[in-house]
Amino acid sequence: MEEEWNRCRAGRVGPGTRPPRALEGHSMKIGIIGAGNIGGNLTRRLTALGHDVSVANSRGPQTLTELAAETGATPVTAAEAARGAEVVVVTVPLKAVPGLPSGLFDGAAEGVAVIDTGNYYPKERDGRIAAIEDGLPESRWTEQHIGHPVIKVFNGTYAQDLLDKPLPAGHPDRLAVPVAGDDEAAKEIVRRLVDELGFDTVDAGGIDDSWRQQPATPVYGLRAGTDEVTKALAEASRERSEAFRA
Repeated sequence: MEEEWNRCRAGRVGPGTRPPRALEGHSMKIGIIGAGNIGGNLTRRLTALGHDVSVANSRGPQTLTELAAETGATPVTAAEAARGAEVVVVTVPLKAVPGLPSGLFDGAAEGVAVIDTGNYYPKERDGRIAAIEDGLPESRWTEQHIGHPVIKVFNGTYAQDLLDKPLPAGHPDRLAVPVAGDDEAAKEIVRRLVDELGFDTVDAGGIDDSWRQQPATPVYGLRAGTDEVTKALAEASRERSEAFRA
């Protein structure tokens, strides 16, 4: 079973296997919904890389003036974050996903890639979500609520690593992250962006496979390269640990 799954995941991107460079030199318009640890540090990194970043949180743009002054990002409302965006990062608590504005992606660029960094923490934060408890992958649940396919990445990444751990392509100590999603074109955009951020990627399959990178799986929080990340994904069990059940 693990060997078969590993063969299916042969599309990983690591040293010597770079993704297509269709975005080379292209400054993208990126919307970030959520300005917590992951959202804030992605804002810092993506603006530093020259991208046009808009950032929103649940409290309104007036609360983001400090982050905007630090990074040059544009503070906006959640409803405005996706407007014209080529990439949108949804990085809010899972319990907040149903409260995101309806029609959020109506004004986004054609083919917008939507990144989901979310995790289900039923005991600590989100409360019981029956569909996830019954086995629905967390990112599939998010897709159903926002009405758009997502690419799952950075859900198991330490926020500080986004600032401290980037390394150039081919570096032997470069960390890798799993990337799951059904839209192959969007997945390639995201993998290229992750590469630009300084990390290798491993193709973790579609959203139905994304349970392999949820909390309490071997790859969750793993700081390792492509080989170890691939192995950890293959060793994942669908059984959700008691700590992550309501």
